[in-house]
Amino acid sequence: MITAVIFDMDGTLIDSVDLHAASWQRTFTQFGFQIDFTAIRSQIGKGGDQLMPVFLSEEEVDRLGADMEQFRKHLFQQECLPKVRGFAGVPDLFRRILTDDKRTAIASSAKQDELASFEEIAGVRGLVSEKTSSDDAQRSKPFPDIFQAALKRLAIPADQAVVIGDSPHDAEAAGAAGIVTIGLLCGGFPEADLRRAGCAEIYRDPKDLLRNYDLSLLGRR
Repeated sequence: MITAVIFDMDGTLIDSVDLHAASWQRTFTQFGFQIDFTAIRSQIGKGGDQLMPVFLSEEEVDRLGADMEQFRKHLFQQECLPKVRGFAGVPDLFRRILTDDKRTAIASSAKQDELASFEEIAGVRGLVSEKTSSDDAQRSKPFPDIFQAALKRLAIPADQAVVIGDSPHDAEAAGAAGIVTIGLLCGGFPEADLRRAGCAEIYRDPKDLLRNYDLSLLGRR
């Protein structure tokens, strides 16, 4: 029986994928690299440790990676964060899960100090049982470390959890941790990509999942 629901944050609870991609594109440009926006967007959901090596050599990451991550983080906080909005239905979905005697957790590739702002934007402050961030994992998604850390915090086996995410990277990471995934289309990733990555069910957005709660993996006994 499912006893906990583990959520990704960006693209799942908050509308931030394009903003993250834009901040990365500007960061690459700042450091002398011209990278296509669509190519960067396809990698959002990963942490910087997994995103940068897609576009840069190992030597470039070793030499510039720390400075690039710091630049991008400051840029996102100053210019992008004020534009981020939560998706409709998110707080109600969390309340329904809690009312159903399940716990909630967030497992995000964001840094720990960013999560508080994201929780506020999503409208879930006070509704989250546990949370893990990139600070709790050696490797970010698509590696399973963050979801494994969430399971440890929740003190449950993988077959008692469901992950809800918007990207193939979420589904791949959850699958590697032995957790089934519900995919949401609100992050802008193609449905076919989510299915190929292993999503068991797919809904348009949190509001659509809430509307179909009883028929979903969340509502089944």
